[in-house]
Amino acid sequence: MIQFLAEIYLWTKALHIVSVISWMAGLFYLPRLFVYHIEAATPGDSRDEIFQVMERRLLRAIMNPAMIATWVFGLMLVFTPGIVDWGSVWPWTKATGVLGMTWFHHWLGARRKELNNGTCKVSGRGFRLMNEVPTILLIVIVFSVVLRF
Repeated sequence: MIQFLAEIYLWTKALHIVSVISWMAGLFYLPRLFVYHIEAATPGDSRDEIFQVMERRLLRAIMNPAMIATWVFGLMLVFTPGIVDWGSVWPWTKATGVLGMTWFHHWLGARRKELNNGTCKVSGRGFRLMNEVPTILLIVIVFSVVLRF
């Protein structure tokens, strides 16, 4: 199995990058949708229903599969021989960033449910601030992998 991972390394790496880009697009867009939802719709009106459909489809059809694919291909890369030096700091900072990104993904999912129920306490400004979380985590992850510090 380990030898097979080495043979498909470039394919795994390419698929990992594609899935990360897809996941990141959703992580950037969903909080922005929440801002518009909070600021432009009231529970039960037609705009509320449209935002709920958009948010559900983005999360379930794009973000969830992209997150799963990111994890699967990422773990395949981790187990490919010679790719990760666990004695270095970078794999640990990257792993911390990925865990943070996963937490943020699930935090957004919980807020989507609250918006659907009309119980969300986060303001538009709060979602604007939270929209910076994936940017910070992305910087940590990319610098960790590229600079290998």
